[in-house]
Amino acid sequence: MTDNPAATKMRSNLRRIASGGKIQQIRNPTENGGETVAASLHHHIDEHTALLHRTFQNSDGQPLYEDERTWVRWPASFGYTSWQTLTSNPVNVLLVFVPLGIAFGASHGNPTVVFILNFLAIIPLASLLSFATEELSVKLGQTLGGLMNATFGNAVELIVSIVALKNGEIRIVQASMLGSILSNILLVLGCCFLAGGITHKEQRFNSTVASTMSSLMAVSTASLIIPATLYAAMGSSKPTDAKTDKILILSHGTSIILLVLYAMYLFFQLKTHAHLFDEESEPEAGGNDGADGQKPEGHVLSPWAAGIALVIVTIAVAVCAEYLVDSIDSIVERAHISRTFIGLILLPIVGNAAEHVTAVVVATKNKMDLAIGVAIGSSMQIALLVTPFLVILGWAIGQPMSLQFEIFETVVFFLAVLVTNYLISDGRSNYLEGAMLLGMYMIIALAFYVYPD
Repeated sequence: MTDNPAATKMRSNLRRIASGGKIQQIRNPTENGGETVAASLHHHIDEHTALLHRTFQNSDGQPLYEDERTWVRWPASFGYTSWQTLTSNPVNVLLVFVPLGIAFGASHGNPTVVFILNFLAIIPLASLLSFATEELSVKLGQTLGGLMNATFGNAVELIVSIVALKNGEIRIVQASMLGSILSNILLVLGCCFLAGGITHKEQRFNSTVASTMSSLMAVSTASLIIPATLYAAMGSSKPTDAKTDKILILSHGTSIILLVLYAMYLFFQLKTHAHLFDEESEPEAGGNDGADGQKPEGHVLSPWAAGIALVIVTIAVAVCAEYLVDSIDSIVERAHISRTFIGLILLPIVGNAAEHVTAVVVATKNKMDLAIGVAIGSSMQIALLVTPFLVILGWAIGQPMSLQFEIFETVVFFLAVLVTNYLISDGRSNYLEGAMLLGMYMIIALAFYVYPD
């Protein structure tokens, strides 16, 4: 029986591919138990796949990043950790916009293009900043880790706000701070409740911790309501400059008190009442170690590598933030978007991108205590640490940064905190509560879109 010419040519090509002794013979379909050409081809592919894996190992079968030879280990280790870091979050694909944003900003390109490119560039940088912080926190332990998270958890918002404050963009700074809080307690928490509620009928979390955080948020709300109502109460009885001076005095004193309260909260959380915050995480940690034998998170970067990564990413964020803030005026003029909307809605999305992803992922895994800590804990840091710090910084550099927000903004903030406190008070969540929070955030975003500066 004569073979089909096409089949003959295919077997000839496969023999040529398998030259060098990898596959000694391509059998006919009727030979040796009927092994087909396709089976031989699969065998060939499997062998080459194994060879590809072996290229990243030494002769002893060890990964190259564990090789005893320094000149082999260091480059391999750098490549391995870099790859693990870059693949830690899907949003890191946007890193291509970092050099583009810096290049267009340095060349004084179209302000709209500069804004968009640097807007997209800061999103993956926020993700890398969050990743490096978590790596360093695990290595340093709970106490120092908590301080590191408090310092770098909202670093992007802080850097952008410092740049804007230096340029005298007080409205951008105030709107960015308020927007970060609203984004976390409504958008992030709403996505957590919704995503977790779809996969789980009802989820539970530590209501004691949640109520402690919400109580501190209520205090921070009062710190904004009092200056706004005082300014309105003084009315036209005093000149504008006199009222501003009194509001600044109140804001400086209030900011110092809020910073002291935040320091006391850290001591409460990490020292005297640490058991309240650890009681939910300890069973999970024990279960993970015993169930699947996986390594705990935070084993990719060494403390030195994480520290270097923090410095590099922070510098990159500062550069992109500089170009981003410089292009805001042009965006306001060309796109007819208010500064309040940019600061309240757009900039918080950039700064909280990594937290959004992290919180939603852990919520789908039914780790609601961690999700609550990310969402409300981050809001509390903004309200009790970052905002008072910016007021004190403005005092030091001669910028009239105060806690006196517009009446409309203050009322919106109060209602958002009130609704959030109601929903988390029972220690349970479902998808309907998540939809409520998301709906309220959309209403607020629409209101500030039409809100004039």
